Amino acid sequence: MTKLHKLHEHGQSVWYDFIKRDMLEEGGLQDLVDDGIRGVTSNPSIFDGAVANSALYDEQIASLGDVTAEDAFEAIAIDDIQAAADILRSVYDASDGADGYVSLEVSPRLAHDTAGTISDAMRLWDKVNRPNLMVKVPATPEGIPAIEELTAAGLNINATLMFSLDDYEAVAQAYVRGAKRASDPTTLASVASFFVSRVDAATDAQLERNDDSRAQELLGKIAIANAKLAYKRYQEIFESDTFAPLEALGTSPQRVLWASTSTKNPDYRDVLYVEELVGPNTVNTAPPQTIEAFLDHGEIRGGALLEEVDRAERQITSLAELGIDFDAITAQLQVDGVKAFADAYDSLLSTIESKQRQVAS
Repeated sequence: MTKLHKLHEHGQSVWYDFIKRDMLEEGGLQDLVDDGIRGVTSNPSIFDGAVANSALYDEQIASLGDVTAEDAFEAIAIDDIQAAADILRSVYDASDGADGYVSLEVSPRLAHDTAGTISDAMRLWDKVNRPNLMVKVPATPEGIPAIEELTAAGLNINATLMFSLDDYEAVAQAYVRGAKRASDPTTLASVASFFVSRVDAATDAQLERNDDSRAQELLGKIAIANAKLAYKRYQEIFESDTFAPLEALGTSPQRVLWASTSTKNPDYRDVLYVEELVGPNTVNTAPPQTIEAFLDHGEIRGGALLEEVDRAERQITSLAELGIDFDAITAQLQVDGVKAFADAYDSLLSTIESKQRQVAS
């Protein structure tokens, strides 16, 4: 039994924030599943690195012939996602659909297009054709109604790019509304991806410039405090009478997923955002280096997420007293996150176009 299995005993599933063809074809993902990994997440940046830094996809790119870079990427991504979903199917079946998911993102260019997001998500759902697919949809103002509609249509949704409690509230309520409208809500699975380390990176930058002595005490604390308050709201929505009628029908709550859990500041413990966010019915998706670090020297404190929630509220409140607009910080983080994924997508397409020229010559 690994530490990942032990985390699951405390109610937390660990998903692998990485995908690459060799790990699918050579048994790497199955080894990770055996070690306790219970899902996979992907994004354009991960695919960009996989295609750019290996020859694993060259043969497929050549075989596709004269197609657009977008079509080539979709063919590559769907093959990898299907392969990962098939490997994870044993986890999906054994957990009665609680885990074993692999996430694929709608085009980042559609982050502010509700109808386009719905259409793209439905198309990807049909093409991948796996019950353990999760379609990633950004929690932008335009993404929220798409999350509701797609949930109502019976899709598994990974709502991503959430940084604030307002983001979380909107996503959770969209899931509840969608589940109420679904023809069979018992089949639904969803996660609300709440980003962590980027919050500290942005907030710390302002705290470091603040002359008040209290500011220094908050360095490296705000992201975890923010996460604890999001989880508190999860409990209020999904562990109360609000969700009880749906739960009675067999509908699963939308779990909170901790994303961006690699530590950005080298002065902080490299497993900080794993150790401090252990709690019941949660997911932590982490990149390979963070998972390796946790397996090596991580410590498990069951229920860490439930500790000192009142203190977390005071820490967030104190930001305003220091003249720091936390709402503005989190709003900008979402804007920046949408742009970062769009830029990564553009880079990925450029990489594929370069590969197409190489194989053609």
